[in-house]
Amino acid sequence: MGSLGDEIAEALGSRLGWEVINRQAMLARFFHSIANPFELHMLMESAKFYLSPNREGISHLDYLRGALHDMAARQSAILVGFGSQALFANDRDALHIRIISPQPTRISRIKKQYHASDEDAALILTTSDKKHRRFVASLHGIDLADPDHYHLILNTASLSVDEGVAMVVALLRERDARRQMEIQSAENDCRSHMTCLPVFKNPAETEFARILDMYQIEWRYEPRMFPIEWDSEGNVTLAFSPDFYLVKFDTYIELTTMNQKYVTMKNKKVKKLRELYPGINIKIVYKKDFQTLVERFR
Repeated sequence: MGSLGDEIAEALGSRLGWEVINRQAMLARFFHSIANPFELHMLMESAKFYLSPNREGISHLDYLRGALHDMAARQSAILVGFGSQALFANDRDALHIRIISPQPTRISRIKKQYHASDEDAALILTTSDKKHRRFVASLHGIDLADPDHYHLILNTASLSVDEGVAMVVALLRERDARRQMEIQSAENDCRSHMTCLPVFKNPAETEFARILDMYQIEWRYEPRMFPIEWDSEGNVTLAFSPDFYLVKFDTYIELTTMNQKYVTMKNKKVKKLRELYPGINIKIVYKKDFQTLVERFR
């Protein structure tokens, strides 16, 4: 209340052509045909009543969760309130947004909306926030103010409704674009590295990969980068990406030549990596030892 959350939701719904479902709309849409007047009243007034069984023997909350997910599979919608961030917490397609504003700003808006005094506006705000927090905590066991529940938190102290809508729309477009790229990448992904070899940096890596393939040892090329040095501000200044990872043996392999300069440098990196990541298995391998190593891993 007083943060423009409802206003942004309605404007966003109009912009996208999506249905906006608040608590009252949720009750009318999903419970009106299956709940009696007493149940509807309790669902409007009591969070704990959602945990009680309905006529089919499942809790009202589980029924609502199923109904909302069925709806979401058919259409996009904007859910406002009733702990929807918890109901769709594990849904990768859901976008969780919290709209906030400083208390003085919220009180000022409530004064205008209800033609209230400062004292009454503060009371309205306190009561609303308290009931909302209690409802979500009782029903879902979460703190709705915890930022970990949201992808985006908008402070509308100096934002208009239109600006808030524009930000959400921009985020939605970026997510859609990323999702399409993920789908396209998955469709084009090589099913086997044997038919889609990476670009190796030197002939030794190419030869090692060929030997691994010959012995049918599954591998990945530079699959992970390990930060091993940071500056005083916490920025990574040195990272180490081992050449190969042998999947079945959970072991990283760093190839090297007999050049003492490179051997010393790589030994230092491996030593730091082992100190910082004690659970990581890594070996430095010379080209002359390729065949011996591979036969050990057969």
